[in-house]
Amino acid sequence: MLRYLTQRLLESVAVLFLVSAGTYVLLGLMPGDPIDLMISGNPELTIEDAQRLRAVYGLDQPILDRYFGWLGQALRGEFGYSRHFSQPAVSVLGDAVWVTLSVAAPALLLAFAIAIPLGLLAALRGGWLNRGINLAALISLSLPTFWLAIVLIYLFAVELRWLPAGGMGEGLAGRLEHLILPVSVLSLSIAGVFLRFTRAAAAEILGQDYVRTAKAKGVASVGLMLRHVLPNAALPLITLTGLQLGALFSGTVIVEILFRQLGMGRVLYDAVLGNDFNLALVALLLTTAATLLGNLLADLSHAWLDPRIGLR
Repeated sequence: MLRYLTQRLLESVAVLFLVSAGTYVLLGLMPGDPIDLMISGNPELTIEDAQRLRAVYGLDQPILDRYFGWLGQALRGEFGYSRHFSQPAVSVLGDAVWVTLSVAAPALLLAFAIAIPLGLLAALRGGWLNRGINLAALISLSLPTFWLAIVLIYLFAVELRWLPAGGMGEGLAGRLEHLILPVSVLSLSIAGVFLRFTRAAAAEILGQDYVRTAKAKGVASVGLMLRHVLPNAALPLITLTGLQLGALFSGTVIVEILFRQLGMGRVLYDAVLGNDFNLALVALLLTTAATLLGNLLADLSHAWLDPRIGLR
């Protein structure tokens, strides 16, 4: 186990290094830089002022020299300041992470609560019920997230006025009320893929000999699904969850923009558009780290659920 974890840690460090280098170069090749934005916001700045500021911030150096300078500071825990928020980049992302987790974690749990029972039921019953559930999964996969968000905002916030259209809310009750719509949109948009994976895995397991033997012994349908089918069907779901973790961590940008949630997706979007290099780079690294952590946890869960799966 220790050898495996050490190997995965070294691989993760290598991936983070490559992602940071590639992202830094790509951001550096974008047209304009923070000094150009400062000049556009203050017409009194002269060309000499711009050159002096570029020298102060090291923007006049070759891009690789700038990257290794940034890397040296990052290894000491100094990730620079966010130009847009005028705060350390880590502080901005610390607040954004909690906002994103408050949306993504309940959405993931709600997606599981929808997908797993319906997927098992579709595999067990078959027939018209299977076709209907499969159609619902396809609709979930096909609906654009922004369209679903707009429809729910119009219905529940504009017409019925039951829920707020967006914002963060004040206090625990206000925060929970403002989370209902974004969590619903995000969970409905990802539930379809979990439902299809659950149905396919359960249908395959129901055809196995040991399941048919248990059924012949008179095991009830509920016990059959919970004791024999669900533990084995959970393996592909765990893999899918590990892959979805990074996407949920940063891919909620549409939901966060429409519902005015200042989370990771919204921060990353604003940082890239505003040439906020430090903030964008650290946000992308954090997203990559979340994806790597999700894959590691998925592999460890596989080995725990099925001892036949070794860790190599």
